Amino acid sequence: MKLTKIAVPLITFLPSIAYIPILIEILKGIHFGGLNIILSLITSALNPSLNPIVLKSAWNGLQITVATALLSWTISMFTGLVLGILSSDIFWKGYNKYSFIGKLLKIVLAIPRSIHEVIWGILFIQILGLNIWVAILAIVIPYSALTARVVSEQLDNIDIKPLIALRLTGAKSITSLTAILCPKLIPILSTYGGYRLECSIRSATLLGVFGLGGIGTELYLTLQSLEFREMWSCLWMIFGVMISLESLLNWMRYSSNKEINLKRYYTGIIYTFLLTILISLTWLYFREVDLFTPFNITSIYLPTISEIKQAYLELPLLNLIFSTILITFLASGIAIGTPPLILIYFPGKLSRKIQSIFWIFLRLIPPPLTAIVILFFTSPNISVAALALGITNMGVMGRLLTDSLYNKSKGIYIAMRNTGSNEKSATLYGILSPKTNTYLAYASYRTDVLLRETAIIGAVGGVGLGWQLQESLSSFDWAQVIVITSVFALITISGEFLCDISRKYWLRTTTNNSLTLST
Repeated sequence: MKLTKIAVPLITFLPSIAYIPILIEILKGIHFGGLNIILSLITSALNPSLNPIVLKSAWNGLQITVATALLSWTISMFTGLVLGILSSDIFWKGYNKYSFIGKLLKIVLAIPRSIHEVIWGILFIQILGLNIWVAILAIVIPYSALTARVVSEQLDNIDIKPLIALRLTGAKSITSLTAILCPKLIPILSTYGGYRLECSIRSATLLGVFGLGGIGTELYLTLQSLEFREMWSCLWMIFGVMISLESLLNWMRYSSNKEINLKRYYTGIIYTFLLTILISLTWLYFREVDLFTPFNITSIYLPTISEIKQAYLELPLLNLIFSTILITFLASGIAIGTPPLILIYFPGKLSRKIQSIFWIFLRLIPPPLTAIVILFFTSPNISVAALALGITNMGVMGRLLTDSLYNKSKGIYIAMRNTGSNEKSATLYGILSPKTNTYLAYASYRTDVLLRETAIIGAVGGVGLGWQLQESLSSFDWAQVIVITSVFALITISGEFLCDISRKYWLRTTTNNSLTLST
């Protein structure tokens, strides 16, 4: 059997093949009735509304969104840090008799993180009514579990030899663990924490699209009423916040490389945690958000086992699962394959700066709004959902290229340029190639995230498990809700397992330059 070796950098481009079936299906359903609407949408970007009433409403909504995100992020980071430590194997090294607690906690945490914050939000709205705490809970629950997973994995990858050495000197378990774990938590808190804050802002905006207030509600209402100038006023405000946050995170990453006094660092974290909660609550209070409104708890009908079984038999689960997985693959292809292509075709320092701004812009638009815009000129189908999801996540993957790849050593790139190589070749082999495996490892993780996010488009675009969940909730069919949520959680956990295997493979093969395929 002949073996063909494919250069690993080329594998980053292969997922972009997903554009072919997506564009074919979109072109089949294309119509020009919404062309004027699209042109109006584009031109309005350069002429946003400056009406004081519009700006005041948008500014108020933006403050509510940021304050909600900040409060949710703070609680989830603290909770996730504690749960991550408790679920790590290294924490229980000195308590072998109770090590099963950590393993059990890992299994339990897989359930809340497998369900997207939008699903949590929709479920809580049905049970607790519209309330700011519904949005906070919807973000905190999955984000705490996601943070716990990252913290646990990072800690379990620590070399335990120093811990053993400390134990042999007679150090107590807690003392030795603190000495080993604390320095390792700094990069997690500074790097992952900053990324999670940006995600919290996007999630808070997204939950607003589903009726939980803030700038997301403003965006959804202006788009529905075709008031594009007002919509762009909101978008440019969010863009300003994201740019500011990006600059702050870059400064924090630079500062984290300096020598740090551990005691002062962790004391500062505790004070920051308490202060951030106080600031967020005060901020929401002065935005006239009623923090003390009691939950309007609606009793739900708990279905019997026979009703759940009947719902399972009635639902077209195979079709729903297939469409959900198909959306994930197509969206992943766009998100993973596009940034490397743009990187190679438009190299250069100025181009990279423009790309950085472009990626930020793509990340700030909620996928449901992108889907609605696409539906102005084509009929509803799976490709619309995949394209909308892919565009947003393309911004995330693009950020990885601009932030990670270009912050690394460019010795090979410089050497190739000095020997006469053109800009595209030097970028491909000098910048992208050495870090391709890292990019593909993160792409595996992003595919896992995309599987969760199909719930967003499903609830808006009429496809997949997310759409069926929304339909079942609307009709208060709790038997179907239980079945769909359980199935969604199951395939998400399965996807997480498979993506973990893929991610570990790419991280193990960072020294390889090619991937062998049988032909």
